[in-house]
Amino acid sequence: MTPVSDVMPVSDVMSVSDAIYQAAVRSLFARRPDRLVPGLSRIAAVCASLGQPQQRYPAVHITGTNGKTSLARMVTSLLRAHGARVGTYTSPHLQDVRERLCLDAAPISRADFVATLEMVRPHVRAVEERRGEMVTFFETLTAMACLAFAKARVDAGVFEVGMGGRLDATNLVDGRVAVINGVALDHPELGATVEAVAREKAGIIKDGAAVVSAVQVPAAAHVIAEVTVERGATLRLAGRDFGVVSRTATAGGQDLVLRPAAGRMVAAHLPLHGAHQAANAACALAAAESFLGPGELEDHRIRAGFAQVRSPGRLEVFALPGLAPVVLDGAHNPAGAHSLAAALRSDFGGRRRIVVLGVLGDKDVEAIVAEILSVADEVVVTQPSCGRAAPPDRLAKAALLQGRTVVTADDVSTALATARGMAEPDDLVVVTGSLYTVGEARTALAAP
Repeated sequence: MTPVSDVMPVSDVMSVSDAIYQAAVRSLFARRPDRLVPGLSRIAAVCASLGQPQQRYPAVHITGTNGKTSLARMVTSLLRAHGARVGTYTSPHLQDVRERLCLDAAPISRADFVATLEMVRPHVRAVEERRGEMVTFFETLTAMACLAFAKARVDAGVFEVGMGGRLDATNLVDGRVAVINGVALDHPELGATVEAVAREKAGIIKDGAAVVSAVQVPAAAHVIAEVTVERGATLRLAGRDFGVVSRTATAGGQDLVLRPAAGRMVAAHLPLHGAHQAANAACALAAAESFLGPGELEDHRIRAGFAQVRSPGRLEVFALPGLAPVVLDGAHNPAGAHSLAAALRSDFGGRRRIVVLGVLGDKDVEAIVAEILSVADEVVVTQPSCGRAAPPDRLAKAALLQGRTVVTADDVSTALATARGMAEPDDLVVVTGSLYTVGEARTALAAP
């Protein structure tokens, strides 16, 4: 076993060429990101071989059906505003895999990425040789995050679950705070009922942890409360123990009044759109307070933390001089599409909307299309360059069954150009249906 302290510090590595970085990325992607194999035995063996880096810092562990990445970024920003060094692990990425591994809200450098992968690689190979099975793409990245954050001596890790929770590779972290955002049906692997999905997600609750839960449907709320008791944990529930007092949409996001605890309120500006992001902010504030301790949050630092939050691809607005604004949102399931539709009505009302829609084939395509059609004046259907993407004719058929016709484009870049050509300056172009679709649109827009 090679303990973390005996490994060359990541920060000691010099810059690397683009060719070296791209070769490292290709080797990582050879582990087939689409291959999902639940279970903790492989990641546990890799982390044990690395010297248990994930145990070197406490963590805020986040699960839920939607909003996990935005919530993780809010928690990160709040903790940083209170002086903590934070490592943040999210998924998926939009344009560059390094987005998944952030130190103090910035992706790790290419040199650090390559160095960390090289540190992890021999341990992964040893586990594979011993077990006779492949360590997955996500497990390898999770090990990299655990190691990189330990080497950076972070004060806190903020980890987003990849899928579910109980058997997710991130469930080895020292989750002092477990955050469970809204639970709904999404991945069929997690169960056919909300109760079953909630039990998988509540699997991140550790003994004695602080649990922060968003508003849940009764079936999910019951399971979360039950598991909290079983684990000897404490539960803070949105609407009962904390919440949103008010929100006012603004051109640059929304002004909020939040109630982090009984008898206390704090006003802050959040540069993100939508009522669902206000709810995420309330959960993030409760999570930060649970992590730092009662009375440790200061109002001016809360305001500074929220003011710094950015969440690319989540109701992200690109204002283009003389052209219709483009809104990117990675809504990839019916619940996410419903939140997007609500936000378009409340925060972007009065505009004609031309929607670019590309969805993965293993999602509830027909339900997503129905939600989007409720707020779309025109639709351009396409597919991202992902092997799991639904073909455009499936989306067109779903729209036809709703009594609507659509324009078809072969790829996201063409679809975006088509939609922008259809739009007047006062209209709104919306790109949605998948984070893969949004990522390709960001590249087409030359967004950093």
